Amino acid sequence: MSHEIVEKKAALMGVLIAIVISIGGLVEIVPLYFQSSVVQASPGVRPYSALALEGRDIYVREGCYNCHSQMVRTLKGDTDRYGHYSLAGESVYDHPFQFGSKRTGPDLARVGGRYSDEWHRIHLINPRDVVPESNMPGFPWLAENKLDGADTSGKMRVLRILGAPYSDAEIAAAEGEVKGRSELEAVIVYLQTLKYHGSVAQ
Repeated sequence: MSHEIVEKKAALMGVLIAIVISIGGLVEIVPLYFQSSVVQASPGVRPYSALALEGRDIYVREGCYNCHSQMVRTLKGDTDRYGHYSLAGESVYDHPFQFGSKRTGPDLARVGGRYSDEWHRIHLINPRDVVPESNMPGFPWLAENKLDGADTSGKMRVLRILGAPYSDAEIAAAEGEVKGRSELEAVIVYLQTLKYHGSVAQ
């Protein structure tokens, strides 16, 4: 009889559904915060350099995550193509993470070191110069836009609060490392960091 009362009162049913989903979410999510493999960096994973950090922000600004995921799934097709599946500890310094879910282009979680800086430069300016069948747009303005580094130290301070182990010296040197460099250089440096050097990497 009690289920008939719930089924006839949409508002009550909605509240009860929300409570059940909340409890289920807490049971699934909260334990992860106490699991070291999720909250501690995997071996070989380091926070982004100042220039790579700026490159990551440009990557996000240009919407690259709309077509490229950064998460190798455990499926055999993924691991055969991209290498070892992604581990949570690889993304502890990403705020927000770039896992993504859509692959118009290939996954980039293991792209670092697969191509030269020059290949990336040509590819970002006009992708069809190196991949004739590519439908990726070019980003030629990245070569013209220069970084001033004025905000880089501030970004690193915030990330240090969130757990990235930046030293005072790294933060102090950030503006000098970035100032005058092109946005294209920064994106390339970021892309070249996207690899995992731990014992399970392929």
